[in-house]
Amino acid sequence: MLRRFGQVTVLLALLVVEVPVIFLSIVMLVLSVAMGMVFLFPPQARMVRRLTGLNRRLLGAWTDITIEPPYLPKPPPPVPQADGLYRSDRTLYRSPRIPAWNDRWKWLISDPATWRDDLWLLLDPLVKVALLPLFILLPAQSLRLYALWSDLLLGATAASRLAGQVSHLKRTRNLATDSQAAEMRRIERDLHDGTQARLVAIGMTLGAVEQLVEKDPASAKALLSKAREASSETLTELRRVIRGIHPPVLAERGLGDAVRALAMDSPMRVTVDVDMPHRPEPPVEAAVYFAVSELLSNAARHGDARSATVDISSNGGDLRITVTDDGMGGADPAKGSGLAGIERRLAAFDGVLALNSPPGGPTTVMMEMPRALPQHWSGDLSKLPRRKMILVTFLWATAWCPTFPQGFVAAIFKIIDFDEKTWFLALHLPEVWQWPVIIGMIALGLTMHAMAIRIPATHNRERWMAEATPTKPWCT
Repeated sequence: MLRRFGQVTVLLALLVVEVPVIFLSIVMLVLSVAMGMVFLFPPQARMVRRLTGLNRRLLGAWTDITIEPPYLPKPPPPVPQADGLYRSDRTLYRSPRIPAWNDRWKWLISDPATWRDDLWLLLDPLVKVALLPLFILLPAQSLRLYALWSDLLLGATAASRLAGQVSHLKRTRNLATDSQAAEMRRIERDLHDGTQARLVAIGMTLGAVEQLVEKDPASAKALLSKAREASSETLTELRRVIRGIHPPVLAERGLGDAVRALAMDSPMRVTVDVDMPHRPEPPVEAAVYFAVSELLSNAARHGDARSATVDISSNGGDLRITVTDDGMGGADPAKGSGLAGIERRLAAFDGVLALNSPPGGPTTVMMEMPRALPQHWSGDLSKLPRRKMILVTFLWATAWCPTFPQGFVAAIFKIIDFDEKTWFLALHLPEVWQWPVIIGMIALGLTMHAMAIRIPATHNRERWMAEATPTKPWCT
């Protein structure tokens, strides 16, 4: 109780800050709008956002209500054009400072959360004064009520969540596009520097054979032998390029065997442990395969490692990959493009990479790809609690009775004026009550059927979508 009173005291003490901020914000807004001093608007918005952010953190720590920030994603930094200039509307600038300021100003003034913050700041002192008796008598309940009020104005909206998702999808799309472009450049470079050069050499050798086949048959035979060896080397080079695009063993045998094949080709002693009941989707397999290949290559080439361990496992619907080597350590994503490329690959699947590589080793890289495994077998789909399962079973076991015998069948007997009443409840009632009872029975039965389907669907929508069928529209 004393702790709650202390929290209420802190909340009320914030009025000492809020009231001056209200007057200062009003002055800054008036000067920005009426006097054209637009440079005052961003500082005012940031000042209010710091105050609302403090309110969210305090209420999240004191109550069980988490208030998500509702702000739209920040605009990306300006990108220079081909001529090195930066565009803002129809004006070109040599420096990115003014375009960045314009984008930030538009972002702040067009975000509805900015004005919701100002409205909260204006009304919050009045709300605190109105709740003062409750703060004294029921501090815990009043804190929760105040948190609900704050969530009403300061919480995330469907539009802000959607905007955040769209921004995240744009970033992952750009990362995936960059990764694909890098792969295309690598393949082009391999074909140009390797295969193409060998094919040109074979063509020149065959041209020399044409000139020597009649004059010097022995030299022609020697050149043909060299051409045959060169064609064999070219075929090997092409197979290596194909494996770099999508290894056949990955498509045919799956991720586990493909990583084991990598381990056999590695100069290190590599131990592979795979624990996955089923295969993930092909794009996920390809991303993991090339990430593991890059890590093993880095460990052998740059880390002077002699042994490594690869562990691929599932955690419900998440895919987790851990690669550990005994190299010299000191790996840093900022020093090379290998780890950054892996991060770009994983970002397309919302994956994350965690690195632990102290100087002297060992180096441990853990990659996790959330919800990358098929949902119909992953273990993170929780089943219905026992009480809900009993209720659903009872509804399916009894819903047929009011729907059909006491509902539709009784209605048919009533329409055809059948004299036999048997056990139909509505037909034993007075005439004025028969049709209302029949309609009520049908409505009751249909409601019970709808509840039997809705309870599992609302408990875990993803499991229900994965397992429900027309003959079994519930989860077991």
